[in-house]
Amino acid sequence: MRYPGERRPRGLSGIRAMAKKKKSKKTVRAEFRKRHDARIRKNDFTREFSDQDQALDESKSRERVSGKGSLTRKRTISGSTNEVDESGFQVELDVDAANCLAGRVIRVHGLTSIVETEPGVEFHCTVRGILKSLATDLQHVVVSGDFVTIQVADRSSDDRQAVIVRVEPRRNQISRTSRKRQQIIASNVDLAFIVASAAEPALKPNLVDRFLVSADKSGIQPVIVLNKVDLVELSDLQPVVGVWAQMGYPVVMTSTVTGAGIEQLRHWVEGRDSVVTGQSGVGKSSLLNSIEPGLQLRVGDVSRENQKGRHTTTSAVLIPLNCGGHLIDTPGIRQFQLWDVLPEEVGGFFRDLRPFINECRFPDCTHTHEEDCAVKWAVADGKLDVRRYESYCQMRESE
Repeated sequence: MRYPGERRPRGLSGIRAMAKKKKSKKTVRAEFRKRHDARIRKNDFTREFSDQDQALDESKSRERVSGKGSLTRKRTISGSTNEVDESGFQVELDVDAANCLAGRVIRVHGLTSIVETEPGVEFHCTVRGILKSLATDLQHVVVSGDFVTIQVADRSSDDRQAVIVRVEPRRNQISRTSRKRQQIIASNVDLAFIVASAAEPALKPNLVDRFLVSADKSGIQPVIVLNKVDLVELSDLQPVVGVWAQMGYPVVMTSTVTGAGIEQLRHWVEGRDSVVTGQSGVGKSSLLNSIEPGLQLRVGDVSRENQKGRHTTTSAVLIPLNCGGHLIDTPGIRQFQLWDVLPEEVGGFFRDLRPFINECRFPDCTHTHEEDCAVKWAVADGKLDVRRYESYCQMRESE
């Protein structure tokens, strides 16, 4: 018996078809940035005051809870979410694969990204508007090394203009904090060459330690490259180099003047995707010119007044190598603030501190001022390098 207004029950086949239809449809509620659909600030207060009654009648007193109002920051889009390591959940938008090409970002210059779809075929691409509007902690939506999907309006045209409609999930990334947001230096790499100079500019071991923490956090193999070793005595570098080597970090001593260590670097980069990072003036571009003859990357001299390097590389560039693999040349960095690392987590990324952390008396020991601290005892007994411990304290305080 059916009551008035009751719907007729569907057959088994209808229910299955309906369930299948719901299952095939993928939608996700995504947050947008504050600037998306922002309210316009009013400045005609005098006129509004004179016509107050009419303004009150026409004003919007509330917004419906359905999330479809003009003031909401969420929209329903077609796609899915993928869990990633550092960005929480990354939205993967649905695209029409028939009209799209897969490629990799070579360079990002302003609003234009150079994407290579196959060897020698490059497209000048803009970024889909919805990608730029999604609320994320990223300072830039697309970076060098990203695998992307582009949509070409006219494949027969020689214009080679396209739109990036989707950024594929990143395997890993080297990131830092810039203006309270995440700045990805490079993505989808196997190795991170941390380049420092023995002189001109002077070696900054604490900056190298920061790069090491970021690489270990991202699951990227770091390789320390000490360049310009022809300007100093190798025995002067032995204390700091020995500490890094004892922790298992590969250290390569190089010089573009004498050619020392260049063949060893070629062996490391062969068949791998690598990123070259470091402060300005350490000779990153000079090393790449030595590794891959014919690149002719622009190089600059170090300032004689302050011993600081000048920025000759303005944006990260993905460079294919004749021996196989790619190198990402990045601009020089003068400071490196870690991204998404709590002060309590810093000690866990110091390989030489790990064996002593669990022996402290207090489980929440900061290893800075507490008594009965195994880390401080190790420093006093000479089991832990003093410079590394000071680097840990500075890094914890800054984070």
